[in-house]
Amino acid sequence: MTQNTSVLLAKRPVGNPKPSDFSLRRENLPTLSEGQALLKNHFISLDAGFRNWLDESAGDDVLPAMALGEPVMGLVMGEVIETRHAGYQVGDWLMARIAWQEYSVADDSQFIVKIDPDEPYPMNYYLGVLGDTGLSAYFGMLDIGKPKTGETVLVSAAAGAVGSIAGQIAQIHGARAVGIVGSDEKAERVVAELGYAGAVNHRGDVSAQLAALCPNGVDVYFDNVGGPILEVVLDHLAVGARIALCGAVATYGNPGSGPGNLFQLVTKEALMRGFFAHTQVDRYPEARSQLAQWIDTDKLNAPEYMLSGIESVGPAFSDLFAGRNFGKTIVKLG
Repeated sequence: MTQNTSVLLAKRPVGNPKPSDFSLRRENLPTLSEGQALLKNHFISLDAGFRNWLDESAGDDVLPAMALGEPVMGLVMGEVIETRHAGYQVGDWLMARIAWQEYSVADDSQFIVKIDPDEPYPMNYYLGVLGDTGLSAYFGMLDIGKPKTGETVLVSAAAGAVGSIAGQIAQIHGARAVGIVGSDEKAERVVAELGYAGAVNHRGDVSAQLAALCPNGVDVYFDNVGGPILEVVLDHLAVGARIALCGAVATYGNPGSGPGNLFQLVTKEALMRGFFAHTQVDRYPEARSQLAQWIDTDKLNAPEYMLSGIESVGPAFSDLFAGRNFGKTIVKLG
């Protein structure tokens, strides 16, 4: 009987996750019930936002708090190898919000999107630039940010999965992109590889660096981190600024008070709005088509931080918070 390996939540992370917070379990695959399909997972997506549901007090309309000793939930890309589900046939490729496992049992209780295997792009792209990563950058930047020619667009976690795409979309629309990153090396890379006009190292004096790089203020802020950096950025807004709240990495596992200067939104007549890509599934084809066109015309670079093997999943997730990734983090299985 085929054995399956799952990544379990061994301990509740204290602050940023560590590899020791996760463990592996091998067990036999279950027999499928009616309405289920068996996926052989080829790729696992590592997304910092899932840290939000690792705490015992977590749980919301999206996911419940993850249980200790049970497989961690995330996004996977898998191929149907057995099915008792009328909607899925053997050979179908599915992107699913399901457990970090080598094999997964899928049913109608999960968020699932079918991917055409004849698409001309690598399947891992559908967890990255053509998946939640690119879709989040697309919806947040264009629906909320609405960058215009000559404006200054600031992106936090600019070397990360979503940030690396969001800054390029701003540039495609004629804006000047400035990134916030965690090291001088990443600052150099986002300029050289992603076309950013400059970058702020958040380990230095963020306010002084913003004043130098954004002398006329920030017209659009694409925020992936929240916390203290958001508070600093609010003091550098231009009149009529738009802020897209995509994530809050700085607060996952480190809850604290929010920005104390929200009145800046009033004085700058600014808009701040959160969003969630999963609520816009009907627009996925539109967004994917545009992102693919930008890839094909070399307007969009899709950097990836790729690791291999199910045993790499916990360390790869921890790497996100240690700042070791550049671009989208994916683990290839098999």
